[in-house]
Amino acid sequence: MDNKIKERGIIVNGEMVRAILDGRKTQTRRVIKNQPAGDWPEDPVFVEYGDNKFKWKSLNYGESAWFDCPFGKVGDRLWVRETFATLSNEDGHPIDWDNNLVSERKDSAKFYRASCCQTPNNYGLWTVPDRDSDFEGPWTPSIHMPRWASRIMLEITDIRVERLNDISEEDAKAEGAPTECCVIGDKYFLGFRSLWKSIYGQDSWQSNPFVWVIEFKRVEEV
Repeated sequence: MDNKIKERGIIVNGEMVRAILDGRKTQTRRVIKNQPAGDWPEDPVFVEYGDNKFKWKSLNYGESAWFDCPFGKVGDRLWVRETFATLSNEDGHPIDWDNNLVSERKDSAKFYRASCCQTPNNYGLWTVPDRDSDFEGPWTPSIHMPRWASRIMLEITDIRVERLNDISEEDAKAEGAPTECCVIGDKYFLGFRSLWKSIYGQDSWQSNPFVWVIEFKRVEEV
């Protein structure tokens, strides 16, 4: 058995990056690619758990082969991939915060869109926090973030499988979702549902897929 801790990148949007930084997000849900072949009221699908592995089981479809969570196992780490930028001079050479030339882009000053803000009447520029400077762009999309640019490291504390719509109020809060008002008060579940639809679309929520539920804690890199 391979007990070595592994690191993998995981894309997180700006709103959820802020939730992690604020300590409001300790879970994430991701749709499982290999959904079970059938899942009907008369033939429900169950999930069997093995040694960091999972399989589908049902009466008519039998059982699937064991499969792993692509995000790792408990104890593995996830480095957050988010939209970012690095500082350079007018000639495009990387520089640090003191405007000194550096040899490589990874050594240049870095900042992250989730922590920047745009203010009215500032011509669309982004204000960099704690710096007396504005940024016009361009940004590097999260999918293209290299490992050296990541500022957030997460350690997986639990992995399970469940239907998307089965999320509890407590777990919706742990997802970093905002509350949404209804006749019985403010609910995190409704906020999570709206957040999911905004990212994955209305059909994804209605189809109620099986999802990976990944719980994590933020850790400092050594």
